[in-house]
Amino acid sequence: MQKFSQFRLVRAITYDGMASIAFTIVGSAFLILSILPDVFPFLTGLFAATFDKMTDLYMIGFNASVSTISIYFLVSTTFEYARIFASEDDVDIKPLNAVLLSVFMLFMLMPEFHIADGLIALVTNVAATDGNYAGSVISGWAIGGSGISRLGATGIFEAIIISWASVRIYVLCVEKNIVVKLPDVVPDGVARSFSSLVPAFFIAVVSMLVQGILAALGTDVYTLISIPFGFVVNLTDSWLGILVIYFLIHALWIVGIHGATIISSLIQPITLANFAANATQGGHYVLAGEFQNAFVTMGGSGSTLLLTFMLLLLAKSEQLKAIGKAEAIPAIFNINEPLLFGLPIVYNPDLAIPFFLAPMASATVAYWSITLGLCNSIIVTMPWPTPAGIGAFISTGGDWRSVIVALISVVVAGAIYYPFFKHYDAKLCKEEEEQRELEEAESAAKAA
Repeated sequence: MQKFSQFRLVRAITYDGMASIAFTIVGSAFLILSILPDVFPFLTGLFAATFDKMTDLYMIGFNASVSTISIYFLVSTTFEYARIFASEDDVDIKPLNAVLLSVFMLFMLMPEFHIADGLIALVTNVAATDGNYAGSVISGWAIGGSGISRLGATGIFEAIIISWASVRIYVLCVEKNIVVKLPDVVPDGVARSFSSLVPAFFIAVVSMLVQGILAALGTDVYTLISIPFGFVVNLTDSWLGILVIYFLIHALWIVGIHGATIISSLIQPITLANFAANATQGGHYVLAGEFQNAFVTMGGSGSTLLLTFMLLLLAKSEQLKAIGKAEAIPAIFNINEPLLFGLPIVYNPDLAIPFFLAPMASATVAYWSITLGLCNSIIVTMPWPTPAGIGAFISTGGDWRSVIVALISVVVAGAIYYPFFKHYDAKLCKEEEEQRELEEAESAAKAA
């Protein structure tokens, strides 16, 4: 897994996930505004007279972020992927050029084609409803309620693949010296535009070939890619799939690798797509948005929130008391590196079992609560450091039941840690007592 995490594309996707977080949070803020009357009914009259009159206006913020999220994935993944080639392999490519080439390839592969009367033609299936073209295809472009459908979460996986393909074509052209080079006296801007001329031509040819071949087969890139990734989405939204995800995250952590960053970055396209489906299409996906920090890893990786307060309030070992004091405030905001490396949990067989089991148990509580309708699914993306309970409340659009589910998850995780904490505390107390006796004996010997 550590070797896998060092692959160029995986590192680029990790960077991409971090870069897109701000936009999903901002977009969610506007969505929250639209659902406030549902959470607080006494605001209904006020909103009917004010904000409801301009819903389409302020929801542009949501539509321009979540409904076009694949563009953000495309740009950030391509930029970082190209930067890695330029800085680490010393390939003479420009990240900005790479981004423009990937956008070019995206818009060449996005339209839908079919064979009509022996001709390759754009699909046109206009189905107007009250003057809107919701759910229709116009000149090859699939139009949804908030714009071009394939720019949304459904296009995230395709955006990642297009990023990879466009950068690799660009790198191949440069490495094989198939580029237009201008004299050094030519301004950088002009030289840069000409350096992408040949790669753009190759990308155009490849894209047209792909579109033509797939149209002849009665499909297209987006439909083709959705088959394997649709299977992955369904797998990760199952109870066993979620357990596997949290097992892998903590299996990496236990040997000192930041499992939350690696695994969460890989599944973020899925969580964002599910979040968008929940928010805009009435979906009921469990693994969506910040499910992890809202319901599972409260207090930090390993679901250590109650463990922290056990150290602070119940520990007899001086070492554990000190760590509890240092970790108390960060734990409220889901940060627990002092615990992971100071307790420690990493490489510590005494705490490995609860470190695996606690988040899997918390995920189980949350999964079945959402699946059985005991609380709403996630429709809002919130900042990951949001404290336990508050994060669940915001994420579910103000469902008070989600607060109870989150707190039950915290208690269940704490109950799993408790016997292991008591055993570890007693072990350290014994070691500290032996150390004190040794120091007293050495002090007495020196005095004598």
